[in-house]
Amino acid sequence: MRFNVEGLFIKIAGITNEEDALFAIGLGASAVGFDFGVSPRQIAPAAAHDIIRRLPQGALSIGSFRNELPQRVVEIASTLGLSAVQLEGAMTSDQVAYVSERVNTVLRLTSPEAGPGAAGIDYLVLPDDDDAFALNASLEHFARSSTRHPVVASGGLDGANVVDIVQNYPVFGVEARSGVERSPGQKDPVQLGQFIANARWAYENSLVERHFDEWQV
Repeated sequence: MRFNVEGLFIKIAGITNEEDALFAIGLGASAVGFDFGVSPRQIAPAAAHDIIRRLPQGALSIGSFRNELPQRVVEIASTLGLSAVQLEGAMTSDQVAYVSERVNTVLRLTSPEAGPGAAGIDYLVLPDDDDAFALNASLEHFARSSTRHPVVASGGLDGANVVDIVQNYPVFGVEARSGVERSPGQKDPVQLGQFIANARWAYENSLVERHFDEWQV
């Protein structure tokens, strides 16, 4: 199931505390993301639950899972009431299908060459590396492809380069992680505000056409 959002979808990933989550949503972010896999930004499900229940109505919560068992993904998503899950790492088509049959919305972190990889994927997140160079290469490939999956641009995005990405590529949304931090898991208020403001400005001054109406389900 696709998100019902107006304008550009903006996700702030790697949230580890309530202050950053509420600040991001207050500035205009559509969603906050939680890393449940092993990473510098890993958060325990119980801690994420405490943050999620304090989010304002309409704010989306997305759990990221890397190389996780599909049963565990579904269990955490159901227990926490996540709006969506983002699948990362190695997963078979059957594993992805298992999750998509039990979770409303599924995002898949992938490379453009690999494509969605399985039925049940609602959004592609590109690239599968937190690197700005890889992002540009991925989006160039995406622009030449025939995929109908809406794409969320990720990887190395910050308040400066998000303008070029949003203005020049018909992405559905953007995701920031390390590019808005002062340290892993700790967001920088100034960088966070700059990223969201610039992303929204770039969307309003886009140089490409977007057909979001085709992406809403």
